[in-house]
Amino acid sequence: LSTLAVAVQLDSFGKVIEDIDAMHTELTAQQAEEVKFKAYCEKELNENAKTTYEKKSLRKDKVAEIDRLESLVKKLRKDIEAAKKQIVDTGVEVKKASQAREEENAEFQTIVTDQRATRTILKKALQKLKDFYEKGIGKKVALAQQEPPVKFGAYKSNQGASPVMGLIEQIIEDSTRLESEAVAGETKAQADYEKFVADSNALIKGLKEDVTSKTKAISAADTDKAEARSDLESAEAELESLEAYDADLHGQCDFILKNFDIRQKARMQEMEAIQSAKGILRGGSERDDSPPRARECAWPGARARARSRTRAGGGDARVYMTREMVG
Repeated sequence: LSTLAVAVQLDSFGKVIEDIDAMHTELTAQQAEEVKFKAYCEKELNENAKTTYEKKSLRKDKVAEIDRLESLVKKLRKDIEAAKKQIVDTGVEVKKASQAREEENAEFQTIVTDQRATRTILKKALQKLKDFYEKGIGKKVALAQQEPPVKFGAYKSNQGASPVMGLIEQIIEDSTRLESEAVAGETKAQADYEKFVADSNALIKGLKEDVTSKTKAISAADTDKAEARSDLESAEAELESLEAYDADLHGQCDFILKNFDIRQKARMQEMEAIQSAKGILRGGSERDDSPPRARECAWPGARARARSRTRAGGGDARVYMTREMVG
């Protein structure tokens, strides 16, 4: 009977050792799985934080780009409005200059016509005087016709004719000079007018080209702003998703990350304890020099407690017995 009891006991040890090995394997797997899960958490949290930073930077850049484009469009519209106003104002100035030029030219034409008519008359008068006083044309006729009723002194040509002719000649010279001055003034005024019109037309052309260019720039800026706004909306949506994922990761990982070292150490201690128990059991199963009754007496309390725990918790009595021995 003693031999049979020892055999049964040894057989129980073998089963307990098998359970211990299974426990050790499970704990080892849990240890490795926890290390792997910790690495996963750290990797995902780091990548999520990096992506979040990038998206926040992108959002900031897009907000700044949109603000810049809006300011640019506002400035371009203001420039276009000013250019259009300047085009209108320049057109009005050209019109005014044209009207003034017409009036000046009409006045010039009048001056020239008047001066030429004046000189024509004066030249005819001067020629008559010269013909009479210098060439003597008409003197005989005049003397022959003179039959005064009373006696007068001998007829003599008027000695004041020379100053009169000189005055007429001076008036003719003044008229000629006035016409020359008027022609010179008209020429300069016409040249100035033509230059003003040419410069104004060039200015209007440049302003119109500027309006066209800036209108295209506004269209391009609006397109860029729409793309930037779309990118901004995408970045904000991704940030919301990243924030939700970050919260989910923290929900899964915070406990493990905060208690990783403690849990690893505790599990390692449990594995060492199991290995110690296994060593004790192997030592007992391979060689036990104590008397059979001594061995039987050594285990009744452990067996009783194992049975009690098994009934209470539904576990394996051999596992509890092993833990009792280690404890």
